[in-house]
Amino acid sequence: MARSDKTLEDILDVIFYDKPSTQDEIADKLRISRRYVTQLLKPLIEEDIVKRAYVIDLNKYDEKYGSSNPIFNIKQHSAFFLIENMLGSMSGHVKEQVQMSFDAILNNDKKLAEEALKLDFTTNNMFEKVRSSVETVVDVDPHSKLSKILLFSEAAYNYERIGDYSGHIAKFVINEKSPVDDELLKILKKMHKYSQRSISYATDAFIKGSIELRGDLMDTEEKIHENQQKAMNLIANQMVETSFDDVEMSNYYIYISRVVKSFERMGDISVEIMDLALEFHKDIPRPTTPRSFRE
Repeated sequence: MARSDKTLEDILDVIFYDKPSTQDEIADKLRISRRYVTQLLKPLIEEDIVKRAYVIDLNKYDEKYGSSNPIFNIKQHSAFFLIENMLGSMSGHVKEQVQMSFDAILNNDKKLAEEALKLDFTTNNMFEKVRSSVETVVDVDPHSKLSKILLFSEAAYNYERIGDYSGHIAKFVINEKSPVDDELLKILKKMHKYSQRSISYATDAFIKGSIELRGDLMDTEEKIHENQQKAMNLIANQMVETSFDDVEMSNYYIYISRVVKSFERMGDISVEIMDLALEFHKDIPRPTTPRSFRE
């Protein structure tokens, strides 16, 4: 990047975040001459991209220079890196929450399930932190290209949803007296493995831009659905053999079905995060048709 481009980038950062009233303030902030500030801003002021008193119209900036121009790229801003790191930490935390919840099922460990539920409070706080940080950035200029950063809030919301479904798994262990039988547990192990893999693929796509993982994610989601069908068929067969008078076992089948559904939803939500990644990194709009109605 040429020195003048780098300096202009710094000037635009000051305008965007500090809202200076004069060019003198910009010059003082960057310790450069006012004349140099005037020289670099003149073309942008003439194009009505930078307005007095120094507000950037990023839509006009895009029209003039293109969204890929390195002078004002969203990924170069500290706000982007801060929120990206928050989201990465949230993803790792949610995967830990899912793992702990499933370990509680494997060991029929109620204390571990209670610890997993406690992690959900942290998940919710992480979502609020990402959401409030995004709102702070967007409030600076709600109509700018930085509004694209709103996709971080949507991704965080999806991770929170995964955390909620993890909570269903932990609650099953806490509330049910009967452990999961070996045959069904074997299927759940596969669903858990594929769910964790789906979350990883989606996270790498959104955080790292590895959208080439979409095919792998879709294959993994298909495996989740295949195992979901096997699990539900097994549960249905077991229910047939259970007396209607056995209320305890009837409740067991209802709640273990929710566990199966929770893993299935984790896979679906991971695909939704992948759709967000495609929109964020490649400007490919997300499908408007609900996933349940897509072929």
